[in-house]
Amino acid sequence: MLVTSVDRPDAQPQTDLHGEHPHGRLDAGHPSGGPAGAAQQGDWPAGYPAGYPVVESDRLTRFVTRMHARTPRWVVPLAAVGCVAAGIGYTLLSDPTRSAPDALPTCLLKLTTGLDCPGCGGTRALWYVLHADLPAAARHHFLFVFALPFLAYLFVAWAGRQAFGWRLPELRIGPKLVGGFLAAWLAFSVVRNLPWAPFTALYV
Repeated sequence: MLVTSVDRPDAQPQTDLHGEHPHGRLDAGHPSGGPAGAAQQGDWPAGYPAGYPVVESDRLTRFVTRMHARTPRWVVPLAAVGCVAAGIGYTLLSDPTRSAPDALPTCLLKLTTGLDCPGCGGTRALWYVLHADLPAAARHHFLFVFALPFLAYLFVAWAGRQAFGWRLPELRIGPKLVGGFLAAWLAFSVVRNLPWAPFTALYV
């Protein structure tokens, strides 16, 4: 373990067993053993506390940084829209309301235990939403239908900000709200598997 002593002005830079600094070569011209540029300017680069060496990024990091800087800002939102469109297209073409229970892809939990998992019915609910049948969609997965408008708004706000610089009103989603939704989802997952009326109406 290396212990850094940046609070002591007389502290010497740490070295490994071969006499080299673990983060790279230290410049002897700087009083704190910093890079040569910092020694000439008499100050550390912005963002680096005094006494810490400046670590150069590796080739992969520099390549990713260059690609990120040269990529148009609309590329990532467009790719996300493509993924959403692919999911919707698959749902429309496969018609999950007519597929067999063991058709691929299937839910392993329901196939092996007969119980609905927390996501069971979500694809069928999406199919009914796309066909404007909200009662049937809520029957298959009520929480999915409830959360869908919020998810759609968050996606549009994010994609618009990334691609066009839109500044739509932000939804304030804190840890308590997320925890409450997850608790409701867990309760829904348990209730829909109870073998008594009226809970049996939630089983899909």
